[in-house]
Amino acid sequence: MGWIDYLREIPDFPKPGVLFRDILPIMAVADAWRQVLDDLEGAARPLAPEVFMAPEARGFLVAAPLGDRMRAGVVPVRKSGKLPDPVFRENYTLEYGENQLEVEVTDHLRGRRVVIVDDVLATGGTVAACARLSQRLGAEVVGFLFLIELTALDGRQQLAPYSAPVLSLIRR
Repeated sequence: MGWIDYLREIPDFPKPGVLFRDILPIMAVADAWRQVLDDLEGAARPLAPEVFMAPEARGFLVAAPLGDRMRAGVVPVRKSGKLPDPVFRENYTLEYGENQLEVEVTDHLRGRRVVIVDDVLATGGTVAACARLSQRLGAEVVGFLFLIELTALDGRQQLAPYSAPVLSLIRR
């Protein structure tokens, strides 16, 4: 059984018409989670990331072990109001609404190679906002990394301006 067999699909969540993909059951099965991390590490290694940037909340769960495995930093990107000032803010649109992301203002990313990682690439709004935040911090976005890409939602289109590879373990 492969790790994708543990993916949970929840219809009409968080609102009617949305099919939510939940990776938490994958994480509960040690062999499946290890395979996901092995595959993501293999995809990320050629990009030589110095930092993984990840939106909350599932992105954090993917980025943290990758950062540890690859001796790279991890920068969390939070929903509005979760970080103390000073922060940079970016608005974005997602499949089922609008939101805002924040990252702490720091010089630690200036000139560093950043890979933005999340569990699912849907419309691309969340990770495009992360890329804008990364650039505002002076970092170089060298790639985007996902477990699952929902091709019908064409999230790659929002990432095209960054001229960085978009890598997904599964495209559906």
